[in-house]
Amino acid sequence: MQVIPVSFPKDFLWGVSTSSHQFEGGNTLNQWHDWERSGHVRGGPSGAACDWWTDAERDLDLCASLGLNALRISLEWSRMEPAFAHWSDTAVVRYRELLRAARSRGMRVFVTLHHFTHPRWFEARGGFLDAQAPELFRHYAKRAVRSLGDLVTDWVTFNEPNVYVAFGYVFAEFPPGRLNELNAALTAFGGIMRSHAAAYDVLHREQPEANVGMALHYTAFEPARDNPLDRQLVDAYDSLFNRGALSYLMGEPLPLPFAMMATSVPEVAGKADFIGLNLYNRLHVRAPLGEKFGPGGLHVPPEVPQGDHGHISPYGEAYPKVVTAAIKSWAPLGVPLYVTENGVPDRDDRLRPWLMVQSLIELRRMWQQGYDVRGYFHWSLVDNYEWSEGWRLRFGLYALDELTQQRTARPSAELYRQIIADGGIRRETVEKYEKEPE
Repeated sequence: MQVIPVSFPKDFLWGVSTSSHQFEGGNTLNQWHDWERSGHVRGGPSGAACDWWTDAERDLDLCASLGLNALRISLEWSRMEPAFAHWSDTAVVRYRELLRAARSRGMRVFVTLHHFTHPRWFEARGGFLDAQAPELFRHYAKRAVRSLGDLVTDWVTFNEPNVYVAFGYVFAEFPPGRLNELNAALTAFGGIMRSHAAAYDVLHREQPEANVGMALHYTAFEPARDNPLDRQLVDAYDSLFNRGALSYLMGEPLPLPFAMMATSVPEVAGKADFIGLNLYNRLHVRAPLGEKFGPGGLHVPPEVPQGDHGHISPYGEAYPKVVTAAIKSWAPLGVPLYVTENGVPDRDDRLRPWLMVQSLIELRRMWQQGYDVRGYFHWSLVDNYEWSEGWRLRFGLYALDELTQQRTARPSAELYRQIIADGGIRRETVEKYEKEPE
């Protein structure tokens, strides 16, 4: 009989997360397709991605073989509404097939409405800078729940709105590709919060039993030096990037000076039935005073554990304790929490097993201390198209040859299957992955 010192509740959710543009393939009507065609993606276009629009079922079989009882997917708004006020029955039919297939394999499905992509026509209006964005998003949410609500009750309105606005309006890595436009970023963030409130209301109106939340990226920020400037910059990043949505949901203003630039969104206060936390890494912060450093003073020391390098910069320090920091930060909202993404770009699987085990140990410690954490979704099942990095970064439990669509299990897939089957982590596994890989 195996000794399981790190055990989880029987109703704990074990899943993987995916997204439409990164997995489906053939999404040609959204703003990311235009971004790819304009040459902004260093690692090539998404193309067929993981071929889910044609054959997601083969990967759902992999999910079943791992013993997953949960799955997170997203809808592609540009498939659902390819032109303004024109809705596609074909898209609804395919999403219903996908949801039925997942449910028949024993998985509870969390559906994300916006995972970085939206229709070209919506982008042309200004995206979430447009004053009509909340009403347009409300119509989309209403259509989704009326079309799919008999198959799903767990809804994630937005994936990582903090990443969307930071990379789209400050770092120019995502469309619309604007650089250092903090006012526009805050305006777009406010538009997303209003859109979330509108979607939350209509989802509950149409489906009283709906479970509605959003997924936020949380990064641990560490001062590079013990000095006031580095600490102040860490506080600024944490307050705005990590806690901006939390402030809105708790009915509080953003911290100064950001509150002076941001719009007020009182209607979003309290409108979250759960929160998803996307947890990956730690970034070190150094006030950029005349020194050659990364954007905004962010960097990754070469000696810390980290996954594969991006085209230009490191992805970040692989840091299991970000789980603890994020859960403690969001606990005051008083709603259930899920780790909706956790992983590392790691083609050779040298770091992923350690990160998975140590992250789950942190999660279980938080649960033992009374924090309401109900599930863990690994990012991701198979290698997928990784936004501005194209196909360079590999996050899958299964390696993907994007040209042949061949899947090959990495050792971490068997590790995750074993953890799920045991409902926890075996003693020998804890001991094996106790130390950081060299």
